[in-house]
Amino acid sequence: MTAPHLPRARQGRDRRDRGVTLIELVVVATVIAILSMVAIPSYRSHVLRTHRTEARAALLALATAQEKFHLVCQRYAAELDPEEAPDCDAARLDLPSRSERGLYSVRITSADAGSWTAESSPSGEPQAADRACQSFELADTGRKRAWDATGKDNSLECWGR
Repeated sequence: MTAPHLPRARQGRDRRDRGVTLIELVVVATVIAILSMVAIPSYRSHVLRTHRTEARAALLALATAQEKFHLVCQRYAAELDPEEAPDCDAARLDLPSRSERGLYSVRITSADAGSWTAESSPSGEPQAADRACQSFELADTGRKRAWDATGKDNSLECWGR
């Protein structure tokens, strides 16, 4: 007995139905790897830049609280303590010493009856990896400054103006 003979059209379709070849898989994997090499660092950089907003927001909230404190106490607060009520004699504000999500620490670096200066810096990962903006500063005059990891002034990039 002879085996039934399949028509040519049927033979070609069976070959296509078998799936992809190893070469096709390697090409797809290579394209994915190249795209990942470009996309992941760009995404990470974007996330770090976006988180800088938290440091700026914390300092601006502190500025508002300082001005309210000054209206009542005729001086600026010198320390932050979220556990205690504001106190004119102790020059204390009831503001947290960390930003909203804890990415940055906030502290008052100097304060007296007529002026104040505050600083914000990364309090751990992931922002510690943001070498371009390692320290933010805001003063009562509205002066905004920032420094990179080497101590170079980087105010324009960090404050966005």
